[in-house]
Amino acid sequence: MRTSLTHNERLNLIGAVCVTPGKRKIKLCLHSFRHSLSGEHVIRLLTALLHRLPGPLVLLWDKHPIHRRRTVQEFLVRHPRLHVYEFPTSAPELNPTEFVWTQISEYTASTAPHTGIELRANVFAGIARTRRSPRRLWACLFASGLSWAHKIV
Repeated sequence: MRTSLTHNERLNLIGAVCVTPGKRKIKLCLHSFRHSLSGEHVIRLLTALLHRLPGPLVLLWDKHPIHRRRTVQEFLVRHPRLHVYEFPTSAPELNPTEFVWTQISEYTASTAPHTGIELRANVFAGIARTRRSPRRLWACLFASGLSWAHKIV
């Protein structure tokens, strides 16, 4: 998510919707940065996921150039627990994380931050609202149109 106040005030987010194998738990793992994202930021997120989550990890992501960076591809080769599947080109409606960004954008839509501090406070409040609600996170999965065998509780 990129929200600009001025030409140099922005907040970039990278994240993952994490679901346990039995689909009993769902969680949002997210990192934020004040500068443009690189392959190193993808690796930071993947490293955090590898430390937090046991067993094999299945990654479903889009074909964004940041995911295809050589450093990211080399990292994936070195970590066989990571299994990557890509969404088709130009199909953001299949990516559940895109719906997370939509929820955060909707939360911040009526705000008009004057400073970077206000921007971060507004965005982090939107993140917190989505993160603490399993119902909202499951809705992101179901909105994608992919087949999920779990019902919202």
